[in-house]
Amino acid sequence: MNADALESGRSCQPSLRSAPRRFRLALLLIALVALLAACGTAPPLPRDRYYALEPDGSAPTAGQLVAAILQVNDLAARGFLGGRQILYRTQEQPLVVERYETYLWEVPAPRALAAILVETIRDVGLFRHVVIPADRAKPDLLLGGEVERFEHRPTERPPLVLAKLNLSLVRTNDRRSLWTRQYSGQEPVSADTPDAMAEAFNRLARRLALEVTRDLVALGTKLESTARP
Repeated sequence: MNADALESGRSCQPSLRSAPRRFRLALLLIALVALLAACGTAPPLPRDRYYALEPDGSAPTAGQLVAAILQVNDLAARGFLGGRQILYRTQEQPLVVERYETYLWEVPAPRALAAILVETIRDVGLFRHVVIPADRAKPDLLLGGEVERFEHRPTERPPLVLAKLNLSLVRTNDRRSLWTRQYSGQEPVSADTPDAMAEAFNRLARRLALEVTRDLVALGTKLESTARP
């Protein structure tokens, strides 16, 4: 075999020196594809957290029983306050009411607060019966009103939650208002977590419900006169 044939045969064989370079190029392409795939994958969406407004504890019993039926009506609320998203304000924008996207009430706050009032007043044992509109009873007294504020203040130092309720007690036989009161308060949040925020809301709701029951007990004989013969 002449020299030209040998040279031609060598030129047709793959170069062993170029194999590592092709292997490195393939690895680089694989890594690039994996990187692009990772960048194109959206991060997992945060899960919604639902919180119950159900404070623990029982109210002290009243020393007397009023032979009247009290109906606790649903509480009204304006705007976002009637929804399930927990509201907050910051010191930087005190006039702007904002909503947490993933922190929600299991039951809208106005409805939950009305249920807390019902349970607390029943625990006190002041009235013959404490009912709600769905019970279709014939009440002697109506307790209702509006939740004006129920929000988180995360930028306060310390952070806190606050509430404001406007309530009225009406006698059904003549629609006379026995009293109209405003109940407000705030409660510090023990830690910078959503769970601590929800716990503070529950403590505050219980405290306000106890204030309402104390006022009802203080009416005493005035409530007794509303009972049917």
